[in-house]
Amino acid sequence: MFDYITYTTVEGPRQAHQVEVYALSTCGFCKRALEFLKNQGISHRYVHVDLLPLEVKNQIKEALRSQFNQAVSFPFLVIDGKKALVGFVEAEWRKALLDQ
Repeated sequence: MFDYITYTTVEGPRQAHQVEVYALSTCGFCKRALEFLKNQGISHRYVHVDLLPLEVKNQIKEALRSQFNQAVSFPFLVIDGKKALVGFVEAEWRKALLDQ
């Protein structure tokens, strides 16, 4: 979504969606969210926003806020560049990513 940052890519057998996670390196919910994706075999890419320079972090947060019309909190999941889920609620992520 943002071509000026470097994402970490995790490959998995489930590739039905383009999944991006904006997370914090120190966030327990973020760690559980990324572990959920990995355990479910969902291909995704993520970035730890708190490890980016302040200017870039603010730019990403503002872009996410304006594109999805939501307050930005972490983890912030973007599905296919069209849908966003804020926070990690496993049932919501499961429904959005696995229930087809």
